[in-house]
Amino acid sequence: MSAPLLSIIILAAMFLIATLLPINMGALAFVGAFLLGAVFLGMETDDIIAEFPGGLFLTLVGVTYLFAIAQNNGTIDLLVRGAVKLVRNRVALIPWVMFLITAVITAVGALGPAAVAIMAPVALGFAARHKISPLLMGMMVVHGAQAGGFSPIAVYGVIVNDIVGGSGFDSSPLALFLASFIFNLLIAVVLFVVLGGRTLMSSRMTHFVEEAAEARLNASPGARRADVAYKGTGSGTYGPRDPAGDGGVATATTREDRISQVATIIGLIALAVIALGFKVDVGFVAITVAVILALISPKAQSGAVNKIAWSTVLLICGMLTFVGVLEAAGTIEYVSDGVAGLGMPLLAALLICYIGAVVSAFASSTAILAALIPLAIPFLETGAVGAVGVVCALAVSSTIVDVSPFSTNGALVLANAPEGTDKERFYKQILGYGAIVVVAGPVIAWLVLVVPGWL
Repeated sequence: MSAPLLSIIILAAMFLIATLLPINMGALAFVGAFLLGAVFLGMETDDIIAEFPGGLFLTLVGVTYLFAIAQNNGTIDLLVRGAVKLVRNRVALIPWVMFLITAVITAVGALGPAAVAIMAPVALGFAARHKISPLLMGMMVVHGAQAGGFSPIAVYGVIVNDIVGGSGFDSSPLALFLASFIFNLLIAVVLFVVLGGRTLMSSRMTHFVEEAAEARLNASPGARRADVAYKGTGSGTYGPRDPAGDGGVATATTREDRISQVATIIGLIALAVIALGFKVDVGFVAITVAVILALISPKAQSGAVNKIAWSTVLLICGMLTFVGVLEAAGTIEYVSDGVAGLGMPLLAALLICYIGAVVSAFASSTAILAALIPLAIPFLETGAVGAVGVVCALAVSSTIVDVSPFSTNGALVLANAPEGTDKERFYKQILGYGAIVVVAGPVIAWLVLVVPGWL
């Protein structure tokens, strides 16, 4: 059996095992890299370790550490309260506030499941009180998380841009971010219209800010039972953490708290300006800002290290190490030649998008991006299709399907269903919507982002 074919079998087995069993795919990937590299290819272990993505490791740790401090010191709650004040008594704006807040949270560095875990109890609490469709509110939160997820300093954005940039391609972080944001925004518009948004336009309510605070502090019984703050699969990945060492979320009752929150907001702005404006490494800037915040308020960083997305760090670093061994095995070139051999580049691009969507609906979106983008790069080098367009379409296709109840985000929404909701019916609604997205999402992304050839 040839090395490329064997490596593809190992990759498929990794996805299958990680989907069926609660085993981190990154751990499987490190084992696969060792077996394929050292046992079958005769590589030295030093050569395998050289494939470890040290820069991306620092970026993931730095960004998620910074977000954990922002959550601990109450900055995230401060942003939520500030945003909901803008709504006043207009019920129709509630879904859009949930969408935008979640987008901001992921755009500044939170993992999608972390943002959904924060916002789902709030959104679905409002849904129950004000007769808003829970499916609308839940999906607005999930699509909001995906809308902000590909900002240049967000976890997804960092991963994709790092992989594409490391391959020698001219990446376009802005195009990637806007493609995901606009795509998810348009889906949100359709959801709003179809699921009763026009009826909400005439509704009014009172005490919105107070209700937001109450909803934020009181997650649904489903959320508490599921311990959704750090469990899950799919895009996967908020946690794990030690409940004894987390530290509580700070409230703005002391001068130190207020100073820490102001410093956090300034730090997030500085991160964006320095990393994006001056092209300084995101990881170094993020961890520098995080350490400065820890020095300003040591209690705010209590337990923050436990909230670093270690499972995602393991997942991505393991997958990219394995991809490096795949390249040494000739798998990348083998798959690219096979795709190019179809003689229909546009069809091949659509096929890649559907593979990303179907696998991501059940497994890790992060892992499928880490695996598929390197496999597609040699095919993109032919110039038959626009590289930026294909990367954007693949990124969108692989993440919009996280509405599936089998993914972390979809499961979080289901777990936070308001009391009195028919859970079985709600599950079927999420499942049906997820199936529609899996079928229609990739082809729409392909038609908009790839076929016109404008990216």
